[in-house]
Amino acid sequence: MLFNKCAGCPLGECPGKCPFSTLEIGGDTDNKKVLLVGNPNVGKSALFTRLTGVHAFSSNYPGTTVGFTEGYLRFEGVRYRLIDVPGAYTLEPTNEAEDVAKRILEEGADVVVITVDATALERNLNLALQVLEMGLPSVIALNMVDEARHEGINIDVEALEKALGVPVVGTVAVTGQGISELISRLKDARPGIAVPAAERWNRIGEIAASAQTIEHRHHTVRDRIEDLSVHPGWGALLGLFAILGSFAAVRVIGEGLIDYLLDPLFNGILMPIFQWLGPLLGGEGSLPFRVLLGMLVDGRIDPELSFGLLTTGLYVPLVMVLPYVVAFYGVLSFLEDVGYLPRFAVLFDALLHKVGLHGFAIVPNLLGLGCNVPGIMATRILESRRERFIASTLISVAVPCAGLQAMIIGALGDLGGRYVLAVYGTLFVAWVILGRIMHKFLPGYSPELVVEIPPYRLPAFKGIGMKLWFRIKGFLMEAIPMVLAGVLVANLLSTSGFMDVVSALLSPLFRGVLGLPPETAGPILLGFLRKDIAVGMLIPMRLQPGQMVVAVVTLAMTFPCIATFIVLWKELGVKDMLKTIGIMILAALAAGGVLNFLFALAS
Repeated sequence: MLFNKCAGCPLGECPGKCPFSTLEIGGDTDNKKVLLVGNPNVGKSALFTRLTGVHAFSSNYPGTTVGFTEGYLRFEGVRYRLIDVPGAYTLEPTNEAEDVAKRILEEGADVVVITVDATALERNLNLALQVLEMGLPSVIALNMVDEARHEGINIDVEALEKALGVPVVGTVAVTGQGISELISRLKDARPGIAVPAAERWNRIGEIAASAQTIEHRHHTVRDRIEDLSVHPGWGALLGLFAILGSFAAVRVIGEGLIDYLLDPLFNGILMPIFQWLGPLLGGEGSLPFRVLLGMLVDGRIDPELSFGLLTTGLYVPLVMVLPYVVAFYGVLSFLEDVGYLPRFAVLFDALLHKVGLHGFAIVPNLLGLGCNVPGIMATRILESRRERFIASTLISVAVPCAGLQAMIIGALGDLGGRYVLAVYGTLFVAWVILGRIMHKFLPGYSPELVVEIPPYRLPAFKGIGMKLWFRIKGFLMEAIPMVLAGVLVANLLSTSGFMDVVSALLSPLFRGVLGLPPETAGPILLGFLRKDIAVGMLIPMRLQPGQMVVAVVTLAMTFPCIATFIVLWKELGVKDMLKTIGIMILAALAAGGVLNFLFALAS
């Protein structure tokens, strides 16, 4: 039989039987477990992609929120199951990811591929020797040998192999250099030379001295840019430009996908089918119509507001959320692979530590400015459950998504820029104060930011594409079922009249604390379904400018859209999700009450 080119194959098109085939074929003589282990930012994930291509899937380690990726490779009739172990600096765990890495290694493996950054040999050897001390058959992937050579670092692979007692292969994961040799040497994996823990650092020095030579080199333009990007002054300025540029790119890409591709496709192809299907389901008053297509809005089916499983249930995740997921993860993957993201985290670490987080929490918060859903999903990169709870709560309460921001400007822009600034200023102050309160009273601590600062490098766009595909696939598999379930619940609450009853009960609270007329209770509660639409419903009520600011702030800080609600449930669990709901309600009432008092004093 003929074999097509395999994803990630180092050989290219194969004219005949391919020894690297990842196709599902019979005749395997073995099935071996391979662990990819290494420090963060050493190219381990790029190496994994080279080895497995698209034949991979992600999951969480049992009992944790730490994720890892699995894939498969076949070589010469042997089927290898590859596991990309969470990045770790040590097997003496300092965080949940390192604890999971240690536990996966303790479960055993047929082969451990220890990925070592050739530009930082001594630091990487600490983890490598700890793995060798476990007595597992190992192979060293000496990655980024091209970067090391450019920096004047020369490593004698044969000397390193002799010192460690295991095969060593020089690789460049982003280009595929050395990948075929690495695969061919998996069968040569063997336990290395174990070193007593007390002598580990002495041994590291001896190995580096025997296998590594360093030549003098002058600073390049790239070196100077790397230095500037972590400078307190220039680095902050570059960080500001990076934020603005990233946000602009996400808005342009996301809105472009919505306006010119997904919304026209949905309305042009699916909506006519739904219109045709309506009479077959029994018409507007029937239960099948209400469940599948939703309620009629102004005499027609509205994909945003009807809240049917086939209309809003598909329109929200596929048309309104997915474009921003694609845009944000595309930009995020680019910043990761270029090497800027760790520098970005360092710049914001001091500020975020004041609210119980560390620098990498800036990523989920920035994602939340486009859409809260990927923002909350991105909190998985944070090390502790406490950090994930704080970040998710702050995003839900005080980080307005792109759709909500558009409605804020639309509702208040005509009243004057100062009212728009009042809303954003209140949300920022709430973000800081709420973060400080949770940091003070929630048990646990905020871990220090320990991160390797990699050199800047040109990204491999194939790798970015693969990473983007994994993230989009994960979003679609997780979000769509949850959003469908949430839309069904919201549909039932709305059509049963439950929301009207709750609005009537809360009217005294709205009038007394927030200074708002009772009829604003309905739109603000509707924010449970869609915040941006609820803001639009406030516009015809002809509220005073101060009242409009109070209403918009209260709405922005209360429960997010149904998609965000479902993701909160998934990421935090029922107990912590209920805590988040309680915090957001109290914070929204407090902020709205203070604003009402201040506007009353000013009038």
